[in-house]
Amino acid sequence: MRVIAGERKGHALKAVPGNNTRPTTDKVKESLFSIIGPFFDGDIVLDLFAGSGGLGIEALSRGAERAVFIDQATLAIKTIRQNIEGCHFTERAEVYRNDAERALKLLHKNEWKFDLVFLDPPYKKQQLEKLLIALEKLELVSENGRIVCEHDKEAVMPDTIGKFEKIKSVSYGITVLTIFEFQEA
Repeated sequence: MRVIAGERKGHALKAVPGNNTRPTTDKVKESLFSIIGPFFDGDIVLDLFAGSGGLGIEALSRGAERAVFIDQATLAIKTIRQNIEGCHFTERAEVYRNDAERALKLLHKNEWKFDLVFLDPPYKKQQLEKLLIALEKLELVSENGRIVCEHDKEAVMPDTIGKFEKIKSVSYGITVLTIFEFQEA
């Protein structure tokens, strides 16, 4: 794994030790950022189920202003911190160990608004629709903000979930990227 483009292009990223995380491959990451970017100007990013932090770090490298990384696993949090420090993004990143639902409530309480959200939960425990509904209810996504859902091909996402509208869905083997955009009106 590496940072593909931007400020830290080519920087190697550590993977979370063990078999409990499934990092997004460089090929999928490169394709994803060509769809949603490829570069950003001051976006605020949430990397939920962050794993090694690769998606949020890629967004920072490509010009995002800040990124919040959340994962429940202690090893993942340690790896995210190492990767952020290695890329010199410590000043632009916040890392929290928490479960997704509780983390979203805390982010709402602290009045965060995100332009880009990465949702890459474990395939066996996916609850993407529930998470999108929570993001809307807690008002965590800015107008025209995008949500990137990474899921297996068995999970078929509807065209709309609340005020989120599907704008693209692309398959890479067993992995599917479904991208939603938040429509306030």
